[in-house]
Amino acid sequence: MTTDTRVIETEIPARLDRLPWSRWHWTVLLGLGAVWILDGLEITVVGVVGALLTSEQGGLGLTDGQVGLAASIYVIGACTGALFFGHLTDRFGRKKLFILTLVVYLAATVATAFSFSPWWFYLCRFFTGAGIGGEYAAINSAIDELIPARVRGRVDILINGSFWLGTAFAAALSIPILNAEAIPQDLGWRALFALGAVLGLGVLFVRRNVPESPRWLFIHGREDEAEDVVGGIERRIADETGTELERPGTSIRVRQRDVIGFREIASTAVRRYPRRTILGLSLFVGQAFLYNAVYFTYALVLSTFFDVPDVDIGYYLIPIGLGNFLGAFLLGKLFDTVGRRTMVSLSYIVSGVLLVGTGLLFRADVLNAWTLTGCWCVVFFFASAGASSAYLTVSEIFPMETRAMAIAGFYAVGTGLGGVIGPALFGRLVETEELSAVANGYFLGAALMIAAGLVEAFIGVEAARRSLEDIARPLSAEETAT
Repeated sequence: MTTDTRVIETEIPARLDRLPWSRWHWTVLLGLGAVWILDGLEITVVGVVGALLTSEQGGLGLTDGQVGLAASIYVIGACTGALFFGHLTDRFGRKKLFILTLVVYLAATVATAFSFSPWWFYLCRFFTGAGIGGEYAAINSAIDELIPARVRGRVDILINGSFWLGTAFAAALSIPILNAEAIPQDLGWRALFALGAVLGLGVLFVRRNVPESPRWLFIHGREDEAEDVVGGIERRIADETGTELERPGTSIRVRQRDVIGFREIASTAVRRYPRRTILGLSLFVGQAFLYNAVYFTYALVLSTFFDVPDVDIGYYLIPIGLGNFLGAFLLGKLFDTVGRRTMVSLSYIVSGVLLVGTGLLFRADVLNAWTLTGCWCVVFFFASAGASSAYLTVSEIFPMETRAMAIAGFYAVGTGLGGVIGPALFGRLVETEELSAVANGYFLGAALMIAAGLVEAFIGVEAARRSLEDIARPLSAEETAT
């Protein structure tokens, strides 16, 4: 059901896009972007303790296949949470949901630390994933609607790339915590999960200062609140810079609406933007398969093929995490200067080609634990920017009223296909203890990445430095005045 109210004209999008970078923007970046650090921590913890969870000393006694299953359940939870909370984000606002989803994550990750059986561990992983999945829709929507257009690409890439700071942090902490001489093995991995809750509480404290998206407010009949939010931001930035802000050059007329129905959301994706729908699915399937398959099972690969002790796994994951973050950090600016289409396609294709080379070397049995890690650092340097750009792309290329559901939908479908199948498949491939079997999994991941890069090259949308309303006209837009 859609409820129409009245038509208003507003300059809010242009006012937000013309703002100079300020301390307020750093607050938004920190308060909203830190969730990816938590997600990186969660995924790395499972990767680091994967081998430990299969031992009798670990307390759960899972098999390698069950570790992969737990990873898949986490992803299923993330997909479910993305769809459920994504709908609520478009209906009730960005801020309410990025607070609620963080609370869900906190409760579930604390419960994981007290797991006493496989079924409880699976259940907790599902709800932890649901909280994180809901964060994706709420956070990406809020970030892109608050950050100026000229730097939106690099900021979004950097924030999504901060996931890898979480992986490096978790890997580093795992070294002392998983040392059986210091902490009993059945307590060390529990402490790692509990740590996620401590960090989450810090994020919750900072996040209270992030406002509701003014774009969401004026669409939903709350233009006075939107004006107050933007006016407050402008006054704060003017005081900080000591300069008077220039007047915006454009305005937009919209018909305010309380609810956007599922039918209209589906119609927008399938009928209005079918090529963009294909593009979003391609990008998400490729990166989801690669990252979920490799990261959830990398500890198993190291222990199975290279006899790396459980306590040493973190040493190998730290450089991979840093390589991923550096890729997003160093390449992110190019998505605003060189352009989206070129950089998205190159990051996917180059990482896919490098992954083929890694698979060939692995199958030839010429790598050791450190040289394989070095190969992954190079692959992920490019792949991390590509993976981050998938979220940026679907957030930009669909209308504002459907933005959260677009992110949630593509994440759920793409990750459901790539992220659920990937870990379970790789868990089985590792169990075979055959180099060629795991290498074939790498080749499959490479093919999906290269294919996604080619789709971007042919039908990608150039969104660099453009207003969100220019890239995808709001469904509620009446006309544009200049």
